[in-house]
Amino acid sequence: MDFAAIANAVNQAAVAAQAGGAEPVAQATEKLGPGLALGLAVLGAGLGIGKLAASALEGTARQPEAAGKLQGMMILAIAFIEALALIALLFGAFVI
Repeated sequence: MDFAAIANAVNQAAVAAQAGGAEPVAQATEKLGPGLALGLAVLGAGLGIGKLAASALEGTARQPEAAGKLQGMMILAIAFIEALALIALLFGAFVI
């Protein structure tokens, strides 16, 4: 869902609200919630992976001999975070 579709849905909701109809508002905004939830899920995954990589680099700078262990744990954690993001995307695709 792109920004134009979101703006169109919000515009339709505003027009319907001014007309006094509750049903068109529900139809116009029914995809707005899942779309925002998908965006937040991907944003959260990106922020989590960024923080994870920063922490791993900081740990490597403090203890260079532990770089191999840190890299392995970082890759495993990235896989788990990505799996959660993919599950959220698949769930959102079914909702939309």
